Amino acid sequence: MKVKFWGVRGSIPCPGPYTLKYGGNTPCIELRFSGLDRCVIIDAGTGIKGLGSYLARHKPVKGHIEAQIFLTHTHWDHIQGFPFFTPVYLPDSRLEVYGPVTYEEDTLKDILDGQWIYRYFPVRQAELAAQIKYINLREGRFDLGDTITLITKYLNHPLLCLAYRFEYNNKSFCTAYDTEPFQNLFDTDPRDPFYNPAMLREGERIARDENQRVEDFFAGADLLIHDAQYTHEEYVTTKLGWGHSPIDHAIAAAKRSGVKRLALFHHDPERTDSEIDLLVDKYCVPGYAGDTEVFFAREGTEIEI
Repeated sequence: MKVKFWGVRGSIPCPGPYTLKYGGNTPCIELRFSGLDRCVIIDAGTGIKGLGSYLARHKPVKGHIEAQIFLTHTHWDHIQGFPFFTPVYLPDSRLEVYGPVTYEEDTLKDILDGQWIYRYFPVRQAELAAQIKYINLREGRFDLGDTITLITKYLNHPLLCLAYRFEYNNKSFCTAYDTEPFQNLFDTDPRDPFYNPAMLREGERIARDENQRVEDFFAGADLLIHDAQYTHEEYVTTKLGWGHSPIDHAIAAAKRSGVKRLALFHHDPERTDSEIDLLVDKYCVPGYAGDTEVFFAREGTEIEI
């Protein structure tokens, strides 16, 4: 498998002189499989604009673009590039869009259709030329054909969000973002009149079990892309409950799970290149995470698995 980062930033695109090295586009990852003419795209943040232009310029021999797009969830920074994805305007494009059902009775198509209305965009969904199929996706195990297996796992985020694990030729590639550690929701002050020791113990068990399920999901992965938007100090002081992980948690979880390579991802929009460089010096030293190689994702980087 080959992975390419087209967008690595979280929350909002932030182009400019202070984000040139690691990139300012929001999430988009391209996944290819050796020996197969298959294109898998994970998330449609602003990074998908560059990928779409590349696909339009380098059409395959068969003459039409085929791609499967897997959305982790439908928060704005993970779908905002979709209306600018060139293949949706080409009649010879055949696209499948997968993602979790996230809002009451609305389907994935209904949610994405909301981008193509004149209040927000000058083109309507009905005017798209490509053949687009929308598939609502839940937690489970799926056969994608060509001996590719997909396993999905719900994460801890304010909106229903999926982690993805792709397995092919005895190799595994995982994503685990947007997410944060599960917390004990019953952890209250003993002086609180609603304090309940039994509920406290149950909350601790549930949080511990859910965190273990996430680690079991990406255990032994050849490459894991994990949310690492915050430092520990940022997380515990002002970001708890926002749906993103501190860097230390991502590294510790990957190390415990025997992950071979860890890409820290979804960089905070306020984080400059020089600030990330300082974090690289701290966290990416060989041996810091045992046998797990740690690096900060950079836009344009390609990785062979």
